[in-house]
Amino acid sequence: MIAAMDELTRIFAPDGPLAARISGFRQRVGQLEMAERVAEAIRSCSVLVAEAGTGTGKTFAYLVPALLSGGKTVISTGTKTLQDQLFHRDLPTVIEALRIPASTALLKGRANYVCLHHLERAQAEGRFGSREDARHIHAIRRFADRSLNGLGSGDRSELSEVPERSSAWPLAVSTRENCLGAQCAHFADCFLMKARKAALEAEVVVVNHHLFFADLVLKDEGAQDLLPACNTVVFDEAHQLPEVATLFLGQSVSTGQLVELARDTRLAAVTHAADSPGIGDAAGALDKAARDLRLVLQEDSARLAGAEVTSRDGFAAAMASCEERLAELRAVLEGQAERAQELANCLGRADEYAMTLAAWKTETTLPEGFEVIRWAEAFGHSLVLHTSPLSVARAIREQVLATRRAWIFTSATLSVRGDFAHYQEEMGLTEASEVEEFGDSPRRAPHVVTAGWESPFDFASQALLYVPAGLPLPNSSQHTEAVVRAALPLIRAAGGRTFMLFTSLRAMDHAHRLLSETRLAEGLDWPLMTQGEGTRSELLARFRELGNAVLLASHSFWEGVDVKGDALSLVVIDKLPFAPPDDPVLAARIDAIARRGGNPFMSYQVPAAAIALKQGAGRLIRDESDRGVLMIADTRVVEKPYGRRIWQSLPPMRRTRDETEALNFLRAALAGRACA
Repeated sequence: MIAAMDELTRIFAPDGPLAARISGFRQRVGQLEMAERVAEAIRSCSVLVAEAGTGTGKTFAYLVPALLSGGKTVISTGTKTLQDQLFHRDLPTVIEALRIPASTALLKGRANYVCLHHLERAQAEGRFGSREDARHIHAIRRFADRSLNGLGSGDRSELSEVPERSSAWPLAVSTRENCLGAQCAHFADCFLMKARKAALEAEVVVVNHHLFFADLVLKDEGAQDLLPACNTVVFDEAHQLPEVATLFLGQSVSTGQLVELARDTRLAAVTHAADSPGIGDAAGALDKAARDLRLVLQEDSARLAGAEVTSRDGFAAAMASCEERLAELRAVLEGQAERAQELANCLGRADEYAMTLAAWKTETTLPEGFEVIRWAEAFGHSLVLHTSPLSVARAIREQVLATRRAWIFTSATLSVRGDFAHYQEEMGLTEASEVEEFGDSPRRAPHVVTAGWESPFDFASQALLYVPAGLPLPNSSQHTEAVVRAALPLIRAAGGRTFMLFTSLRAMDHAHRLLSETRLAEGLDWPLMTQGEGTRSELLARFRELGNAVLLASHSFWEGVDVKGDALSLVVIDKLPFAPPDDPVLAARIDAIARRGGNPFMSYQVPAAAIALKQGAGRLIRDESDRGVLMIADTRVVEKPYGRRIWQSLPPMRRTRDETEALNFLRAALAGRACA
């Protein structure tokens, strides 16, 4: 039964069940109001787009009405870390407080679960790249045995002994392409199948955005099976959805996938077709062709338009060679596929990759007439060829229209000065005609409600926005050096305790060199850390433990990072986070808006930058007792007409361009903490 408003008031009251269960719980008006909006959306099967500032308590605001509704709820989070936090901490807390016997399940993508078949094969072959890989494989075996005995779920996140980036993990998990499915000898014990079964039976299931959208396309990760019986879908950290959807609602094929196909074919042939040496030869030829295609591009990290890639010297020949070698491997596999499921899987993968390569080369559109963008992404050892939808709005809207249920989209950053238009247009969540065509039959368009609640924190007294005067323009070669020079007095005043967030890895590395030289020359005692020295979780744990560190980071630290208390007093952002105008996906979207007679800068780029800036700025104040300075080292925020629209999207903190005022604010903040 869906919660009545008076029931929600009782639950969120200062003497209610949440307060009795949670130490330090405080009644928040915004939290109760959001819970009431969520309950109404569930009751009316409508769409709610809800922005809740830091400290509102949005997680409990959607969990309580979802649990009280009695229906099946799927909750999708932005990252696996948040997924684990929600499942292991937040959900049990609310269930215990409400005393509701709700069943819950955690479901991740298949690469998160140990595959008994591939683990067994890796142990039997013993072909490890290092002694460390061999040691890690044995640790994974012990973990799998414990899980089989009921002491774990087979989820790799439960095994801290083996690092997340260990090269042993790919040997011990399956992919969609090489899973044997029901033909596997270990199918009855499969950890992935057990997780999917638990998810189907549970009342509340926690997934992540990548899993949700991958499954809409691949129909392979288990999330799609959950939707038919689902009454409510909640997307937490919903600001990430346009980018995630763009990635998964398109098509892609990589040289890395071709190399893996060649490897898996060779391994399958050794076991099941040792009398057919032609398979190994064909696989080796494909491996070389794929690596040669990657070498056509010299870039280690780049996003390039399709036309730019195809015009490179040697690309056409290398691409043709890949297609020819793939066809040759397919022809050899066709005569051997009946001998084993592994060989049949390799044949299926060869067919799929051949079709995707051909579609990319000929710029074939996605199904149902979606306008697409052809582009490529170069990594250190792989080249990915993408065909992405120009807009994900239609695909997402069709999902919303498909079945009558509630859809909740929530985040701390969805609007620009309270205006949700940018996000709604990207996601297809605009009000339209009452009835819309969907497939062969019309569907009643759901009602879309938007609502926002500002953070309950007192930003006017807790935070100061400082924009240094006299900085060079952001595109100047002297800009990063000027940022470091302007930030140093504040870092000294803060005693370290700083995040420096950059819009590019190049600027981050340059700033790290400059700060390293300054620390050495001046004998400064605060530790200097930089993204890439460890996982994000490891770096954050070390940052909190040290208490006086300076951490330099790029995009992965702009969101989902929570450092409360004395360890963080200063956040420096080097530039307004406009996406690079030469990014192929952005460039295509800008061109499309311009063709329609719109203003892409004001209608698309400025709102996107404002939302991204809100995420970075949100790292500073995470608790009622936090105090600090947000330094934006980009004069456009105060000197350009559009800058006002951007800074007005930030929390209502005091503003200054006076360095002395910023230093005094920091010193007072640190003094106040020392006296607390």
